[in-house]
Amino acid sequence: MAKKSDTLKPSGRSNPARRSVHVPNIGIGDKDRQAIADGLARLLADTYTLYLTTHNFHWNVTGPMFNSLHAMFMLQYTELWNAVDPIAERIRSLGHAAPGSYAQFSKLSSLKDAPAVPPRAMAMVALLADGHEAVARTARSVFPLADAANDQPTADLLTQRMDVHEKTAWMLRVLLED
Repeated sequence: MAKKSDTLKPSGRSNPARRSVHVPNIGIGDKDRQAIADGLARLLADTYTLYLTTHNFHWNVTGPMFNSLHAMFMLQYTELWNAVDPIAERIRSLGHAAPGSYAQFSKLSSLKDAPAVPPRAMAMVALLADGHEAVARTARSVFPLADAANDQPTADLLTQRMDVHEKTAWMLRVLLED
């Protein structure tokens, strides 16, 4: 048990560094918040991994479609970069720490790291289409947890992410058609 001197500043106010973490009372039970946060951690890892792959391909794309793909990949990695913060903040809103290291992301992500040797342009497109489909599947796998817990903010976030990833996968796949 903490002594009063350990938890109070000289002014008599509590020391935030010594306080126990406040458990959110938002109408979602502990087990549901944990399960949803775990699912969102996987989504965050997938999103960040896809961001890195897309940025890598933006830097390394070559060939006759260089300009178009370079610009498209920039739009895509920018969108992915802007998506990671809301996902991490939702995890925090649920009372859990968001993963943030490469080691954590590599354990949580369903995506493989980008190839060490950059593939040809159309192979990049195919890998990114597959990646967006995988992230959409991850988001979809978390949705029933959020829905069952009546967690509308997470359900809304997941719906938005599925929409973006499914549309982006479609736009990439059409580039692969003859």
